[in-house]
Amino acid sequence: MLLELKKLIEANPLFREKLIFPTLKASRLRTLINQSLNWQHQLCKNPRSNPDIKTLFVDHSCGPPNGARAQPPPNNPLVGALPKAGGFPPLTHNPFPPAASPAVTALAGWMNPAAPNVVGAGPAALGAPPNLGAAALLKRPRTPPNSSTVDYQSGDSEHIMKRSRPVSQAMEEVSYPGGPVTMHPSNMYSSEDLPKTPVRTLNQGSCVMSMDFHPVQQTILLVGTNVGDIAIWDVASKERLAFKPFKVWDIGACSAAMQNAMMKEPAVSVNRCMWSPDGNWLGVAFSKHVVHIYSYGGLSDLREHLEIDAHSGGVNDLAFSHPNKQLCIITCGDDKTIKVWDALNGRRQYTFEGHEAPVYSVCPHQKENIQFIFSTAIDGKIKAWLYDHMGSRVDYDAPGHWCTTMAYSADGTRLFSCGTSKEGESFLVEWNESEGNIKRTYSGFRKRSLGVVQFDTTRNRFLAAGDEFHIKFWDMDNVNVLTTIEAEGLPASPRLRFNKDGSLLAVTTNDNGIKVLANADGMRLLRAYENRSENRMFESSGAAVEPVASKPLGVNPMVTSTAAQSGVTDRVSTAASMVGMASAESNRTLDGKPKMEDTMVEKVKVWKLSDITDASQCRTLKLPDNLPASKVLRLIYTNAGVALLALSSNAVHKLWKWQRSDRNASGKATASLSPQLWQPSSGILMTNDITDTNPEEAVPCIALSKNDSYVMSASGGKVSLFNMMTFKVMTTFMQPPPAATFLAFHPQDNNIIAIGMEDSTIHIYNVRVDEVKSKLKGHQKRISGLAFSNTLNVLVSSGADAQICIWATDVWEKRRTKSLQPPAGRPLPTTGDTRVQFNNDQIRLLVVHESQLAIYDASKLERIRQWVPRDSLPASISNATYSCDSQLVYASFCDGAVGVFDAESLQPCCRLAPSVYLGLGSNSSVYPLVVAAHPSEPNQFALGLTDGTVQVVEPLESEGRWGSASTSDNGMIKSILPSMGSSSQVAESTPRNDVKLEAPK
Repeated sequence: MLLELKKLIEANPLFREKLIFPTLKASRLRTLINQSLNWQHQLCKNPRSNPDIKTLFVDHSCGPPNGARAQPPPNNPLVGALPKAGGFPPLTHNPFPPAASPAVTALAGWMNPAAPNVVGAGPAALGAPPNLGAAALLKRPRTPPNSSTVDYQSGDSEHIMKRSRPVSQAMEEVSYPGGPVTMHPSNMYSSEDLPKTPVRTLNQGSCVMSMDFHPVQQTILLVGTNVGDIAIWDVASKERLAFKPFKVWDIGACSAAMQNAMMKEPAVSVNRCMWSPDGNWLGVAFSKHVVHIYSYGGLSDLREHLEIDAHSGGVNDLAFSHPNKQLCIITCGDDKTIKVWDALNGRRQYTFEGHEAPVYSVCPHQKENIQFIFSTAIDGKIKAWLYDHMGSRVDYDAPGHWCTTMAYSADGTRLFSCGTSKEGESFLVEWNESEGNIKRTYSGFRKRSLGVVQFDTTRNRFLAAGDEFHIKFWDMDNVNVLTTIEAEGLPASPRLRFNKDGSLLAVTTNDNGIKVLANADGMRLLRAYENRSENRMFESSGAAVEPVASKPLGVNPMVTSTAAQSGVTDRVSTAASMVGMASAESNRTLDGKPKMEDTMVEKVKVWKLSDITDASQCRTLKLPDNLPASKVLRLIYTNAGVALLALSSNAVHKLWKWQRSDRNASGKATASLSPQLWQPSSGILMTNDITDTNPEEAVPCIALSKNDSYVMSASGGKVSLFNMMTFKVMTTFMQPPPAATFLAFHPQDNNIIAIGMEDSTIHIYNVRVDEVKSKLKGHQKRISGLAFSNTLNVLVSSGADAQICIWATDVWEKRRTKSLQPPAGRPLPTTGDTRVQFNNDQIRLLVVHESQLAIYDASKLERIRQWVPRDSLPASISNATYSCDSQLVYASFCDGAVGVFDAESLQPCCRLAPSVYLGLGSNSSVYPLVVAAHPSEPNQFALGLTDGTVQVVEPLESEGRWGSASTSDNGMIKSILPSMGSSSQVAESTPRNDVKLEAPK
């Protein structure tokens, strides 16, 4: 058709010799038609499976059959992540960025050319033939970064409302006192954020072949060597926590081929070692036949779980994945196959055959609810597989045609590969998923690399590779080398690995060791875990208790294995089975009964309470403000840590931004330099809807998008979405009554918001389709707190009824309920909000009430620690929050004092008097209503006060941190806990009758 069209145009003398036709593939028109139909029908609420090609000529909407509103089938290739017409503008910093991209992704252009084409004769159809039903799903548009599909189609879901949004306003430049400033949230990192400073050297003793940082405890490093050893290191303390030499666990259960191979040559190397996504398991692939799976509970608690005779020959790579919500292990080997195994029982689920050479690497991934695996072989072939038996969906050549590994960026939106040819030429490239070709090739490699070059990605921004005895970094958007680090003692092609947040980088050395590099955040992380190692809890040596394994330095004491159990059926129960309550166990006698309080003795870190009464003892900064004063009810730092956002009782938001300068190179919030109060050139303010409401009496709520570009907020009226650049309202929704009282973004999908309501319900709201997907009922009074846990896959809610509820996020059903317990001898106030916040480990939960601070294990909803106001901090608690590293808790009190607590034991380590930030002789009625913790500076916090001011507080630079510990008995002393006025109280470890278990419906 294209050739005929070209001839027709060229036949016109007006166009002769005036047109240059591009070279087009024969299938290009068919592809364009498919893409156009996809785009047209993305906007339908009820897309047809086989849309007619004539629908391209008109704007239309597919009506539901018989007038009913049909729910789109979950596997419909037309359902995508695009917004409705009149939705949010396609900004580059949109909190829902993929929604504006019409590109067809996820292997659409990678399909085998030999496969039948989607568009057939007659009307154009997007429905795939039976053999390609699953493959067609790979044509769906991208989901948001860091997103995994959330299925809302449960029996309890209430599809309640649909609303039309106003057409969004045009963008407007924001001007500030220092001149125009443009925000680029998606480009918030600079080369200064790269880990470049050597901070640790670890001596492994044999050549390191593979490394992986723990996904939760980011200073824990797993290492595999060329002699088959594996080790677990705590980078913070430089302590080797566990060590396992290679051995076959059950030679009799192994195949004859493996037994013969071991007899001929017993030497075995580790080809790959890796943590599971939750850090409770680790897998090791060896150079001969076998894979070992261990369960990990902390310190030396490394237990043999499964030995799998996986492949004939070497097992070249290993990865974890969750097809059908089941933890699986993917392996590949010299026998040219890829296999998928159940991680709990070792049963083989799938075998993928099709490579013609040994398979070198695997890269599992997920887009929406489509899960697939990339594989590369040593002949340079790339293939992709769905979890079925339909064969490979891709047959493509990798540059170099030899050893290649593939990896996605952390947000799952960009695909990279790095490989080396047999001649030593290395290639680092980014792939264009929509076309199946190379988008960019990065330069800077040595012409003849000495070994296979290894690479890694971090922060959705940087690439790193080891080459020429150096570490080379690239910006993902620039093909030229960004910077090079020459760390002493590196091999020609060092192996390297980032931790999850990119603050640490482990690199192999030529003396059989590991060098760890850090940026400023990494050094703070190491210091924080060093401090935590000093604060660990020890059981009493004289107590007759069940022996409990001590916990590792830097390892979350909540994550310790209580038993080696393999009969676990899902991720939540797996996490729960791996959680041990060491502090509770130490309070248990052999018969399982709690000890009496008068005999309960524990060795705990005792803090020497620092009482700060003068501003000269710390650094404080009152933020400049020329707007009318009104009580600060909500206060949050931006995720980048460069600004503070306050919501006042008059429904007005205020934004302060720190600028980069010689005195503040990072541009982050600091008490040493005053920020600017930002206002748009139009002079408008971000003001919440207050129609028919009194904002002074309303319960305000606020939530910030991950990229700091949008804020959702309410002050008793409708929920407003503001653009942080222009301060303009993009849309409003949730017309009261009831009014919204708490907002929380889903951590994996910015399109999903949990909204707590004044009528005690929780609405699960999808911004993209503008619908309430589920309505959760379980509280008796208004919702005052919401917190998501990725690890447990739950939403925790708290209310003014002093109740805590746990909801499963896969089906949006209630799992557990618990009421707060009143302090001993004190009644629980009948009014007052309860707030919740997860620890960084996503298991421990901070619960804040005016009468107490408490730490709970959210997997069981059991209380671990409790502190009640007393002694030097006797007033009611107004607010509290974890520090960014979860090592401290900052609490504000109604008498104006601020307490800094050790988060492990809930012991006060520092008290700040009101005179510190208000001055001597200040108004005694002024006190903090809210406290906010800096997202990357563990010792910085901000206070929002009743007089409308905001204060930033830090310890003196010479001090570096809050509080100090006593040094007797090496910092640890025996203490009778009930007699310590500043100590925490240990909650019962046995189940209580106030916990209500909810069975799945």
